[in-house]
Amino acid sequence: MILLLVTFFNGAVAQKRIRELGIRPGVLQPGKQNSITDVDGVLVGHKTVIKGENVRTGVTAIIPHNGNLFQQKVPAGIFVGNGFGKLAGFTQVMELGNLETPIILTNTLNVSTGISALVNYTLQQKGNEKVQSVNAVVGETNDGWLNDIRGRHILESDVLEAIQRASSLVVEGNVGAGTGTTCFAFKGGIGTSSRKLPQSLGGYTVGVLVQTNFGGVLQVDGVPVGKELKKFSFSNQLLNNVDGSCMIIIATDAPLDSRNLERLAARAMIGVGRTGGIMSHGSGEYAIAFSTDLESRIQNQPESSVKNVPNLHNDYTSQLFLAAIEATEEAVLNSLTMAITVTGNEGHKVESIPLDKLKDLLKKYNRIP
Repeated sequence: MILLLVTFFNGAVAQKRIRELGIRPGVLQPGKQNSITDVDGVLVGHKTVIKGENVRTGVTAIIPHNGNLFQQKVPAGIFVGNGFGKLAGFTQVMELGNLETPIILTNTLNVSTGISALVNYTLQQKGNEKVQSVNAVVGETNDGWLNDIRGRHILESDVLEAIQRASSLVVEGNVGAGTGTTCFAFKGGIGTSSRKLPQSLGGYTVGVLVQTNFGGVLQVDGVPVGKELKKFSFSNQLLNNVDGSCMIIIATDAPLDSRNLERLAARAMIGVGRTGGIMSHGSGEYAIAFSTDLESRIQNQPESSVKNVPNLHNDYTSQLFLAAIEATEEAVLNSLTMAITVTGNEGHKVESIPLDKLKDLLKKYNRIP
């Protein structure tokens, strides 16, 4: 195992988050950890699966709160930028406007494993003894370039372990569902970021986590990095770095209903666009947004037929939209700068973005001293 890890990470240099390179996307301030878990109660867990020379995959679990989520559902909305993907549980979330399970991210051919594990997890929770229907929410990206995806190496135990490992500390880069992904022809992965609104704008927090596996022409703070490095989609007839998908999870403590959560999710696509993503034909771009506001939770067994909850007025949502855009952009960039070079399935190799060259470009365009 030690030899395998040395081989897998051979040649890796210490990666840095985009802010450590001097870039501060947007105008709003991040939360304390600059992470989706800056939204109180949200937890994230990973299970990374690396076996032999060909298996490079994993699972990432996002948990809105650490209680019984089926009994205490949270408002949610979903926006589809491009529908070439497999997001299990989509229609019920859109119909009812809530989440009743953690969100699981994995690879395309293991979505069914994620569903089965979430169903078992929910049925076994105390208080769910009479539950007969579970809407498991599982998203994916296709990591088949670096991973033996046809082997379907994710087990239910891996999904459950990701849930059990969930904490407020989010590891980024080649971990969990981001282990085998590729982004802008560089190594992609898991990235996260947050924005904390000032009290004058409500004081709410918006946090984002992404699983990046898509193509386009990379831009960093407006700098045409992909063009400068001559590494972008359709360059030299390279078409294999275009498709793959991007999953975006947005959490907020603002009291938003499902309609405005869907609107919030839609703004994430602007954040992807800011980085140069093109939402190509074969790339599924999905954003799932949920609110952790305590008063907005949906009881599985309501005490009253009428639900009275706070609901942020439409006129006060724009600042949240901006926060989601900025946090998504930064999360994508963090997924790149925190990833390391990987060699995987059939000897395929995907290089991490070269931070030394990136810094030189940022200096050339006067983005950093």
